[in-house]
Amino acid sequence: MTKSVLITGGGRGIGFGIAEKLAEAGFNIAICDVLPEAETVPKINQMVSCYGAAALYCPCDVTDSVARENMLNRIISRFGSLDVLVNNAGVAPKARTDITEMTEESYDRVMNINLKGPFFLTQLVARHMLEQQKNNPDFTGCIINIGSISATVASISRGEYCLSKAGIGMMTSLWAVRLAETGIPVYEIRPGIIKTDMTALVKDKYDKLISDGLVPQKRWGYPEDIAKAAAMLARGDLAYSTGQVIQVDGGMTIARL
Repeated sequence: MTKSVLITGGGRGIGFGIAEKLAEAGFNIAICDVLPEAETVPKINQMVSCYGAAALYCPCDVTDSVARENMLNRIISRFGSLDVLVNNAGVAPKARTDITEMTEESYDRVMNINLKGPFFLTQLVARHMLEQQKNNPDFTGCIINIGSISATVASISRGEYCLSKAGIGMMTSLWAVRLAETGIPVYEIRPGIIKTDMTALVKDKYDKLISDGLVPQKRWGYPEDIAKAAAMLARGDLAYSTGQVIQVDGGMTIARL
């Protein structure tokens, strides 16, 4: 039976790159996003037609508990089960401000989308996976969280983002421990500086920093770099490594003199 994967924030950027790579690997694809269907569905259909995979677009705000449940029900109705969850949906602050000026509104928005929503979606999907195991002892699932180097690299102009990604790190550990005995691994991928819509506004800044040696490999990362790591995990290539954090950052977080 063909396995299915749900990728949140999958309509563009890193999420869409992961969707493409997993479609190529033979997964059925469910994409969750808040982008208009007219903009997203044709792009998804074009992608899956190249690989023969089935696809489903689920407009969903991950912070909405009812929307999360409806989305999972749609996926199960379409594909029979959900085998892999990729928590990728995330936002940056609308405005970069010093932490002395950060507003509660900005903090709540970023934390709700980047951490609270993914945590409770993982809870919902984990319950489904455990039920699947009861009905089918051969069922194997996998959960992949897309974090960020900002989990450990402080950026005082977007503290709420850093806090949310540090939370994703602990969320990964918590679910990895909880699900370890079931054989359902949980991982985290921490991207570095990736060329996407989110980083477009700071392109010139990072072009210079990369040129000046911030990243040892001296280039931007691309969604495909993250997608290759996600495909490896979704296939089960690191099944005995639950809880691991995979840095995909060009060596940026290596301690150097």
